[in-house]
Amino acid sequence: MLKYLTYDIVFQEFPDEVTLAVNLSLCPNKCPGCHSSILLGDVGEVLDADVLISLTEKYKGEITCVALMGGDNDPQAVGQVLAAVKRHYGGALKTGWYSGRQELPADFNPAAFDYVKVGPYREALGALKDRTTNQRFYRVEPDGSFTDLTHRFWR
Repeated sequence: MLKYLTYDIVFQEFPDEVTLAVNLSLCPNKCPGCHSSILLGDVGEVLDADVLISLTEKYKGEITCVALMGGDNDPQAVGQVLAAVKRHYGGALKTGWYSGRQELPADFNPAAFDYVKVGPYREALGALKDRTTNQRFYRVEPDGSFTDLTHRFWR
């Protein structure tokens, strides 16, 4: 089950996109130095495909992407709700996922995603903006392959 606490329109997390970023709770990763520790708890409202599509409809014409920030407690549900968004918009609205896991789940369905970020936050290595980061940001290509776009965040 997915639960969300907050959402916002963001401009930096997905290059060249205006993104509705939905912050998911129930995070199992417990990364030291986490900037959103409130998301570790069981807080917020249930997020299913109908709720996510309703949220995106509020910003239709203003956003180019919808993204789930977290969801590592139920990666299968992440894929399901983003696949529903893809079907609803016929692929016109891009989808993304910020996972704190080092690797994607074995049942990862690339067709549900346009972007994916993987890697736990490790304070000593920095965030995506740091060249030393362990995190990686990928564009998922139509053939299911990945193009590493991490360099787009470096300053």
